[in-house]
Amino acid sequence: MRDIMGIMKQAQAMQEKMASLQAELDTVEVRGAAGGDAVSVRMTAKGQMLGVSIDPSLMVADEREILEDLIVAACNDARAKAEATAQERMAELTKGLPLPPGMKLPF
Repeated sequence: MRDIMGIMKQAQAMQEKMASLQAELDTVEVRGAAGGDAVSVRMTAKGQMLGVSIDPSLMVADEREILEDLIVAACNDARAKAEATAQERMAELTKGLPLPPGMKLPF
């Protein structure tokens, strides 16, 4: 019974830290890029896009599809970095808790 109380206390502390981490992830910025930095995207670690930067040399009407593909690639790069950042922060938060391997938080 004593172990259960310890786990419950750890879970409560983790829940408080989780709320703090979620708020922090709103302020953490990541940057994704494509085309040798010709297109870059900024977003929060939670995935909210903040801005897009496009090199003026890409503004050619006949090459619109290339620009569109680069924007998608930059967004995907930023999203992957955002997810990695969130996972790193989450790993720090759950360090020491007896959680099964591969369990993703928040639930």
